[in-house]
Amino acid sequence: MSEAVALPLDRGVEEIPRRPRIARHDPGIDLERAERAAAEMLAALGLPVDSEDLVETPRRLVHAYAEMLTPPEFDSTTFTNSSGYDELVLVCDIPVRSLCEHHLLPFTGVAHVGYLPGTRILGLSKFARTVEFFARRAQTQERLTVEIAQHLTERLQPLGVGVVIEADHTCMSLRGARADGARTVTASLHGRLRDDARTRAEFLSLTRDRVSRSGGSR
Repeated sequence: MSEAVALPLDRGVEEIPRRPRIARHDPGIDLERAERAAAEMLAALGLPVDSEDLVETPRRLVHAYAEMLTPPEFDSTTFTNSSGYDELVLVCDIPVRSLCEHHLLPFTGVAHVGYLPGTRILGLSKFARTVEFFARRAQTQERLTVEIAQHLTERLQPLGVGVVIEADHTCMSLRGARADGARTVTASLHGRLRDDARTRAEFLSLTRDRVSRSGGSR
């Protein structure tokens, strides 16, 4: 993954790469080995993997996990903030689909991502791309929230960044406590969204309203 060097905003807009390629180092995926291991695991759990109904299940299982654990590359396109826009930009209800690293069961929800632009602004679709990039791996919701906020802070060098994620965890609803309907909310704030009381309150008020309405519709 190419790294942007963090420089003061007054060094000029050209210090921030305009269109860096965001990619994750590929450790290599051995699908055949994974399929053999999946078949052995299912058989050890007492499932008839040689039956007509389940004979393709190990392959399907492995390909499903490979898809969910492989983040797509994308170009993080930025533009000069020629208008000098310095108010909050908030992108709400970005879908979150990830796997709990403790049980490899899905957790799903939405992310609300906001920032105060500096010398450059980010293409709006790239917020969703960024969320997906960090979600497509074995994760905890806490780490996912922090990684998205840190990435935007380092890449974009804005005046502030805030990320709020609310999600349902099937490791809580389908097993264990079986707390169906319980939601987890996490937040990570940087720059003025953390340090300036007025801006922090504005961001949290807007996202809290989204969380409340989302909770009422479930």
